[in-house]
Amino acid sequence: MLAFTFRRVLVALAVALTVSVASFLLLHLSGDLATAIAGPEATGPQIAQIRQDYGLDQPLLTQFLTWGWRALHLDFGNSFYFRESVIDLLAARLPITLYLGIIALAVALFVAIPLGVVAAVKRDTWIDRTALAVSVLGQAMPSFWFGLTLILIFSVNLRWLPVSGNATWKNFVLPAIALGYYAMPAVMRLTRNGMLEVLASDYVRTARAKGLPPRKILVRHALRNAVIPVIALSAVQFGFMLGGSIVIEAVFSLQGLGQLAWESIARNDFPVVQAIVLVLAMIYIGLTLAADLLNAFLDPRLRQS
Repeated sequence: MLAFTFRRVLVALAVALTVSVASFLLLHLSGDLATAIAGPEATGPQIAQIRQDYGLDQPLLTQFLTWGWRALHLDFGNSFYFRESVIDLLAARLPITLYLGIIALAVALFVAIPLGVVAAVKRDTWIDRTALAVSVLGQAMPSFWFGLTLILIFSVNLRWLPVSGNATWKNFVLPAIALGYYAMPAVMRLTRNGMLEVLASDYVRTARAKGLPPRKILVRHALRNAVIPVIALSAVQFGFMLGGSIVIEAVFSLQGLGQLAWESIARNDFPVVQAIVLVLAMIYIGLTLAADLLNAFLDPRLRQS
């Protein structure tokens, strides 16, 4: 277990370093940052002065090391457009994105786990095939199109829920459904496969032979063991949903991290984009590492390694 943990931590650190380098280089290779900051009407001396003020005249390696050192201290500089600290912008917007992600994950689990259990119990029936069709549809349907469909039905036609904003909990219902539906297929399939494996195990057959009620066997013996890998998958899916929230927040005009990323990309606000990419990547890497360690803790074979 200790060796496995050490290897996974090293891999996580390597991925974090790779993401940091990639995000830094992609933004710097997208064009002349000094020209983007100065604007189209800036003169040559003004651009040169901006390049010197922001340290853009330094070698690329020096710029990366300086940026990396500041990022370790949560200093991402100031926004070109909003004219305030990037970390303050992130602190104001990140809770909205996390709140949306938590609700979306709850929606996905609330629908996917029961659906996966029923599909496993009713294997090879129309219920099973319907559940698999819903799973395929969830992965094939673009999230922005599904979000617009929800707006058309529940906001425009029925007028049950608001179209945009984040004033009350009602504003998060449709975005959470649209975002949660994206994660639901993977959770549903994993639950179904886990239930099929557990229902065919020896201890479940023994429980049936003892005459235990089917509901008790299903809940206490089968579901409790089948849901273990789902917990680890949920952590990974939560990281995916935080990244996917960029599209959903733009569709529903939620003032979260995704909407901030959309606005910053449109306005060439490079420090904000760079910080958002790094923060979302670090959250995803942390969740993936936690999921791997949880799987290792629950797997006796890895626990002994």
